[in-house]
Amino acid sequence: MINYLNTLRKGEKAKIESIDAGKEATKRLYEMGLNTHATLNILKNDIGPILASVNGNKIAIGRGLAGKVAVSKIKE
Repeated sequence: MINYLNTLRKGEKAKIESIDAGKEATKRLYEMGLNTHATLNILKNDIGPILASVNGNKIAIGRGLAGKVAVSKIKE
């Protein structure tokens, strides 16, 4: 089932399926390590930007941009 990054809760893990953003926004996400098939762990998703861990690096993503990242949850 496909969700969007901004809908995940703290502690959930997911794999990025696709990014539906403009050229510059997609490039920016790729530079942060958010590319297709990357896995991430949500560290914070309450108010303000979403904090996630990707490959051991913490990143902050604005809610608008996070809404353009399609993910599938990883069940453990």
